[in-house]
Order: sequence, then C-alpha cells, then structure tokens
Amino acid sequence: MNLRQQLKGTGTAIVTPFNQQDVDYASLEALIEFNISNGVEYIVTLGTTGETPTLSKEEKKQVAKFTVEKVNGKVPIVIGIGGNNSKEIANQLLHDDLSDYSAILSVSPYYNKPSQQGIYEHYKLLADHSPKPIILYNVPGRTGSNISAETTIRLARDCEKISGIKEASGNLVQCMHILADRPEDFLVVSGDDHIALPLIACGGDGVISVIANCFPADFSELIRMALRNDFPGAQKLQYKLLDAIDHLFAENNPAGVKCFLAEMGLIKNEFRLPVVPASESLHNKITSFLKNYKS
Repeated sequence: MNLRQQLKGTGTAIVTPFNQQDVDYASLEALIEFNISNGVEYIVTLGTTGETPTLSKEEKKQVAKFTVEKVNGKVPIVIGIGGNNSKEIANQLLHDDLSDYSAILSVSPYYNKPSQQGIYEHYKLLADHSPKPIILYNVPGRTGSNISAETTIRLARDCEKISGIKEASGNLVQCMHILADRPEDFLVVSGDDHIALPLIACGGDGVISVIANCFPADFSELIRMALRNDFPGAQKLQYKLLDAIDHLFAENNPAGVKCFLAEMGLIKNEFRLPVVPASESLHNKITSFLKNYKS
C-alpha cells in the first residue's frame, strides 16, 4: 500500500496537554484513544498544534515514544520533523529511529525565507537522508514563504521519498495545479480545516486536522463522505462545524482547540509561552457553541 492509500482520510494533528508546565501524559493517552475510537485514520505527533517549538529535544523524544506505545499499531503515525537548518534536519532523519512511523511531515524552512530553488534543495537533501516517505508542509502564514505548485511537482518527480504535501496556503488554485500535475501516488491533503471539503472536491485525499482533536467522529465522517462523493452529506457536517472551525483559528492555534478540549474535560487549558489561552470573549463563544452542539 502506497502512502496515498495509507493516509487517505483524516489525520489528527494531536495537541500536547500540559499540567503545571509538564507534559500531561495521562491526558495525552486519553486524547489519543478518543481520536482513534472516534474514527480518525491516523495520528500526527509533534506538529504545530502540539506546541512542538516549546518542547525540549528530550520531551519531543518522550512524546513521540509515548504516542507510538499508546497508538499500539491501531492506526498509522506521522511524525513532524522540520526546521530551517537543512543539515541538522537531514542528520536527524539519518540517525533517529523512525521505524514506527509511516511518514515524516516536514515544514518548509521558516524565517530564512528561501527562494524556490532553496526550498527545492532543502527538501532534496532531506529526501536523500530520510529512510521514510516525506510529506511537504506548506504553511506560508507561519513560514513567511510559499512552496509553489511548480516546486512541489518538481520535488515529487525528482525525489522518490517526497511522497505528499500538506497544503495550508489557503490557495485552492495553487492546490488545483498540484492535483492536476501530481504523480499518481502523490498524497495531497489539506492543512486547513476550513477548505478540506473543497480540496477533496478538486481531487484531494483528505486532511491533517486541528478540529479532529475535539470533534473526531463528525469531522472524520465529513471527510469520508467527501471522499466517496457524498457532498450533500459532507456539506451538512461542514456547516454544523463551521463556527467551531472559525473559533479554533480566531486568535491562535492551539489556543482555540485547547479551550474546546478543556471545556470537554479532556485536558487542562494550559500552554507554554509565547502561546496564551483564548481571550474571555473567544472562550465564551466556544462554551456557547458546545452548549448547543449535538453529537
């Protein structure tokens, strides 16, 4: 089974719960089980939603190891490994034990703002060192630069290990150009919950999701409906969850999703700076949504 087949559907970009600034492993275990039992197709550990920039190297290793143990082979796991030091990331891919993961999710270099050729050379180096398939992660709102459709397709064709992209540019025209020209086995998933449905309508394969943390049953069913071309059914779930998705990203991710999860009793509403909790106004909107939400 190629990566596109294996990761079709919904992957949850799992949050990292904290308890008085320590990683709350009991809540992480409960959240992993909550997602798997409610139908998500795979788990993504150490992504942006997991507040990975504020985890130490040792904490990242422990969170990844714990996630593997608790998932226990029930669903595939994708691990986030990326950065803006190409050589350092390449060495990590070469030397870390990645045997438990289906793929590497690697964000485009941030802050450096490389040219398209620089982005190409960065990922080519990673592909040359990685024992696992690599999913490009294009999120210009965080990195300060965009991976163009042309660069994505060039990487997909030139590098055997470049096997997919999480597209969070919000640019559906760019996504369509990737879908029109991609190799047959190249995975294209949305990195934006708002536009996962239209991306699938254009030929996409699913989503790596934030909202699936707190609404895994409804959101993963939305994606499955879209993938089997039941767009009327998918639209009903899309509009049922639309305000919740708005709230997730109104101020900061993961401030919104952690507020939801805390109100649902799954985690504590704790963060590490520079991320702070949702404002009182947003918190009130989230509690109001949950009060009226029918699962």
